[in-house]
Amino acid sequence: MRNPTARRQRLLALLLFSFLLFEFNAHWVSAASQQLANEPRFPHTLTGDIRFIKNFHSRFLTPDRDIAIYLPPDYDKKPLLRYPVLYMQDGQNLFDAATSFFPRMERHFDERAQALIATRTICPLIIVGVYSTGLTRINEYTPTKAPGTNRGGEADLYGQMLVEEIKPLIDSQYRTLPARASLGGSSLGGLLTVYLGLKYRRTFVGLAVTSPASQWDNQMLVRYVGSLPRRTNQRIWLSVGTAEPDGFLRSARGLREALIAKGWKEGSDLRYSEVLGAQHNPGAWTPGVDRLLEFLFPPEASTGIIRQIR
Repeated sequence: MRNPTARRQRLLALLLFSFLLFEFNAHWVSAASQQLANEPRFPHTLTGDIRFIKNFHSRFLTPDRDIAIYLPPDYDKKPLLRYPVLYMQDGQNLFDAATSFFPRMERHFDERAQALIATRTICPLIIVGVYSTGLTRINEYTPTKAPGTNRGGEADLYGQMLVEEIKPLIDSQYRTLPARASLGGSSLGGLLTVYLGLKYRRTFVGLAVTSPASQWDNQMLVRYVGSLPRRTNQRIWLSVGTAEPDGFLRSARGLREALIAKGWKEGSDLRYSEVLGAQHNPGAWTPGVDRLLEFLFPPEASTGIIRQIR
């Protein structure tokens, strides 16, 4: 006979997790609305050569969105070189405190990439930040609907937009290596990254997963990994903070175990990190950017990845 107390506890945990996600989303929607109506609340903090595609329109999803593109140093001075690409979700959080969901917080991918490339600690790369779009973020970033709600379940459409529209556009406008694309994101963006990354395993060679919301729909992501016939030929970075809500920490550990059970080897093609005392925000995620980039874009890859056009 099922334990009704345990069942109630699981239901309460699910409701709390859903509430936290909706609260995060409401905060981000409020910030985005202010940015649309007014000048940015804080000074811009962009570093390096960052370009924009404004109001990108998709035939798969209704809201138009901006796309930010970070180009490595000397991109224009070395026209015979091509570069790997990291496609990141929540693009407004990556480079600029003026557009971030979180006041005065960004992930500093531009500053960190500049510094690591300058010291040849990583292979030069292009970073593409795809903006999320307010309340539709929950729908677009989740593969299934949340139990008991009508929210979620549009990740497959988002994947079509990303793989069939955005990636071909970037490949046509910039000197990319189309076969050397990676995918990344945090929170719901981390959930989306694992789901779409594994679905499009021939498109994305690496996954950058930070504090994934893998508790979504009773850890459907763990079940999804378990349904794979075998380990894919992808490198995966997975990190979470020990001071995050318990659902994030426990489900990240469950995701790690599922990946290892499927054949990923920690320290080789899987890097897992629990950051002591780290919470669920860009300020806590920034210190991990260096290690993430070093793992997915090591300097020795430059010889084989960045090549001259013949």
